[in-house]
This record gives sequence, C-alpha cells and structure tokens, in this order.
Amino acid sequence: VDDLAEVDYSFNNLPAVFQSFIDLDLKGIVYPAGNYAGPPYMAVPFAIPDRSDSMLYLAFSEYFFQTSSFAYYTAGAFNITIAEETCNYFNISTEIFGSIIPEVAKYSVTPYPVMLKLMATEIPVVSLEQDSFTVEIQGSMEVFAVLPDSTNQSLFTMNIVANTSIALNIFDQKLMGSLCLNR
Repeated sequence: VDDLAEVDYSFNNLPAVFQSFIDLDLKGIVYPAGNYAGPPYMAVPFAIPDRSDSMLYLAFSEYFFQTSSFAYYTAGAFNITIAEETCNYFNISTEIFGSIIPEVAKYSVTPYPVMLKLMATEIPVVSLEQDSFTVEIQGSMEVFAVLPDSTNQSLFTMNIVANTSIALNIFDQKLMGSLCLNR
C-alpha cells in the first residue's frame, strides 16, 4: 500500500463464473510493512445484498478496516508532531492556551510559539454502519512552548477520545465524504 503497510489478499473460494457475472471472493489483510504477524482480529463472514443493476460491486468488511488501523497504529502513523511553523500559520501560541488554561498564563508571561505532539494510545476502532462508518481514536496531546533558544518546555498533556462518523455518497459521479465529530 505504502511504506507503512502491505496488503495480503487471497481467494476465500475459487472464482465462481456465471452467465452474467463473476464472483471473486477475496480476503484482504493489511499488515505493518515487513511484519506478517497475525492481527488481533478474527474475520467475520458477511453477505452482500443480491442486486444486479450495476456493473461492479465492491464490499469491504470491518476486518479489512480493523487490520488497516492495526497496521498503521503499529507503524506509528497516528503519531503526529505539529511544528512551530504550522502553529504560526494557525496563530497558536502560549497566549491562546493561557486564555483557556490559567496555569499556562502564569507560567508563560511572554507569548511563545507552541508545538503539539499527538499520539494514538490505542488502536483506532473502525465500525461499519448502514450508511456510514465510525472511527474512535484514543490518544494524548502534549503541548510544548518553543523557547527562544529552540528548546521545548512541556506545558501540559491531555488525554483525548474522538468519535467521528464518516458518510460516503456519490454526487455528480464523484465520491464525496462528510465528516461529523460525534464527541
């Protein structure tokens, strides 16, 4: 897939060829690149609705998304550092945090740029639903003040749990997504 993950796909059953269609029953597992240890999930069979009004049907199970989440979590893809340059673009500084958290204002009288370190602390959970899917990510965020001598001073750390719904639709022959932060 990329430098962090690889996909292994194989037939669950031999391809079934019928007069009007071919049924390819593939099992796809996503692994961290170079590490083919089994993921901590069990694949659960699922059925695709019997329809014949389209040329191509693709179906992905929760298992595919769970193994993807596991692979990227294991590879550290959910650990992000938002550096000083990005924070300056959004104008995030100790002054802004000081207006929200009084302890930061007491510590940092002079406004300094900040650096944010975001880390997933558990494997993100993906759940498929009728018309959308949800992603729940648990993590932590550490906020640092970037001092004039280029050293970083930790200001605070907070735990975060985000639950997001994503719905996919096709508009004007384009796949569009809508994102909703549930909590």
